Amino acid sequence: MTARRETPPASGGDLFGGSVTEPAGSDSTHSGRGHTPTQPLADRLRPTTLDDVVGQQQLLGPTGALTLMLERGTLASLILWGGPGVGKTTIARLLAKAANLRFVQLSAVFSGVADLKKAFDEARRFAEAGRGTLLFVDEIHRFNRAQQDGFLPVVENGTVVLVGATTENPSFALNSALLSRCQVMVLRRLDDPALEALLVRAEEETKRTLPLTESARATLRAMADGDGRYLLNMVEQILSLKTEKPLDSQELARILAKRAVLYDKDREEHYNLISALHKSLRGSDPDAALYWFARMLEGGEDPRYIARRLTRFAAEDVGMADPSALPLAIAAWETYERLGSPEGELALAQLVVHLGTAPKSNAVYKAYGAARRAAKATGSLMPPAHILNAPTKLMKEIGYGDGYQYDHDTEESFSGQNYFPDGMKRQNFYNPKGLGFEREVRRRLDTWAGIRASRAKQGKQS
Repeated sequence: MTARRETPPASGGDLFGGSVTEPAGSDSTHSGRGHTPTQPLADRLRPTTLDDVVGQQQLLGPTGALTLMLERGTLASLILWGGPGVGKTTIARLLAKAANLRFVQLSAVFSGVADLKKAFDEARRFAEAGRGTLLFVDEIHRFNRAQQDGFLPVVENGTVVLVGATTENPSFALNSALLSRCQVMVLRRLDDPALEALLVRAEEETKRTLPLTESARATLRAMADGDGRYLLNMVEQILSLKTEKPLDSQELARILAKRAVLYDKDREEHYNLISALHKSLRGSDPDAALYWFARMLEGGEDPRYIARRLTRFAAEDVGMADPSALPLAIAAWETYERLGSPEGELALAQLVVHLGTAPKSNAVYKAYGAARRAAKATGSLMPPAHILNAPTKLMKEIGYGDGYQYDHDTEESFSGQNYFPDGMKRQNFYNPKGLGFEREVRRRLDTWAGIRASRAKQGKQS
């Protein structure tokens, strides 16, 4: 029995297109064999073997995870995680061919429970006849939790080898039960050599040289932003032009639409970039921090969110090493609120540079955490009586305020009295690192500690 072959909607394909159902081992069109004049270049260049796939050597090279899996003859259920145009559908199709499995493709965007049930029933019939099925589910993260649970029995009993493709972080997008039954394979965005290899293949396929200068060719690869399908679509646009001389980078940029920055304000990229900004600041690299700041703005991030995170950084990672950082953060935030975009973003950029170049100390952050732990551990201990106010006669009679020393009236304006609860050993929460302004704070604390120890010693002797 041969499953029917259908062409999926344009949005459901991958680097080299895709089909819904086809027999394993059937060759897709490649290098001019059997393609139609209207067939997209990306589909014409679809690899026919795993060796032809570019940019994923960590999976498909001689020691790659998928290569070793196929050599062992045991293809596990997989989750292919990677950006658009990196070859997820292509690899799934070729894995079915290499493992001699029937290939079935579904898209979570267009499929429901009825489609899954039909696919599972057909897979069972083929399994009874001795033929395995690789079920490829594109954008598997779009299935809800209950639908994802529906895969568990057929994966466990071997009815299908599930290969799911997702652009979202599987840790957040997929059920833990499903993840435990699949191996996650990370596909990398195509690097410059991989994109150049695709350009060479396109020129060989079309028997035409791209009319581009070397710098424009590099610009074209950069414009693809790691997406092989997008690159080949741009190649088709360029080859349709009638030009007598090679295009330079500026001419190329005018002709081709700029690819939208890959950024989703409520998904993983959002957290990846804010983490990169935060860690660049912590590492005192203002240039890298400015880059990630600009990347977030270009992706459409709300500058108020960035301002909030920068203010947190000023308190958490700069702290008392530069006490001006926190008020500057508030000032930059308020400046943005008053000016709006794009003028207000310059104030945030100034804050990024200030935080990146400021001395760093998380001593206050650590001290606060330690103090909270101590507060939880000690329960409801009362303050020592000598530092309690005594507004009534009764309170005075029972010792409130008795023996309190007014620090301003003492030598060096420091009494050295105990301010911890009676019965609680004095604890040291705040330990300044001695960088920036905290160098002076460290000197003061050391001076006061010496005075406190001296007066405690005198108290014992008397």
